[in-house]
Amino acid sequence: MKKEIGIKICGLRLHDNIMEVATAGPDYLGFIEYPASPRYVGENFSMTASIPETIMKVGVFVNEADSVILQKVKNHKYDFVQLHGNESPEQCLALKDQGLKVIKVFSIDDRFDFQATKSYVTLADYFLFDTKGKLYGGNAQAFNWTVLRHYDQEVPFFLSGGLSIDNISAIGELKHMNLHALDLNSGVEISPGLKDVSKISSLISLIRNNDLNSR
Repeated sequence: MKKEIGIKICGLRLHDNIMEVATAGPDYLGFIEYPASPRYVGENFSMTASIPETIMKVGVFVNEADSVILQKVKNHKYDFVQLHGNESPEQCLALKDQGLKVIKVFSIDDRFDFQATKSYVTLADYFLFDTKGKLYGGNAQAFNWTVLRHYDQEVPFFLSGGLSIDNISAIGELKHMNLHALDLNSGVEISPGLKDVSKISSLISLIRNNDLNSR
């Protein structure tokens, strides 16, 4: 049975750009609520009301207090919270108990031990595997995807880290894994927080109209 790979565009913050990206038809839009990020939405951000309901809105947080996360979810009507720091299983459980859908991020390098994911299996709706680097995401580098062979595939995952037109065709190597969606950020940017809609449209077309989606 064919299972489509979802597409998430992360690091948005400008209203006109958000709507342009939304017209390209991704499945998820990501909004970074981490002040140290160059893609931080900012203190005065307000969610664009006309985003189609079919597109899920994801708030991205890094080691943030539950109270702040809950307030941001309420303010911006996020459908998911993405926890991109060192959040504990206890915090994930507390957020789940508040009715939130959780994406838990793990920073991956060649030495990553996937046993670290075990404590989160029942607490996250999805995992997200990103490249380990100096920043909490947006490092513009892909990790060695072959390490995903060591993952038990129990929880479906987003793949992140330097995805672009240059390496997207290699995603076919992962088609037998529990890959839920691709997370695109720096590889489709004009500048931090400003997305190149033509690149996004081309990548979405490539992903959805060839055998990357074969299962």
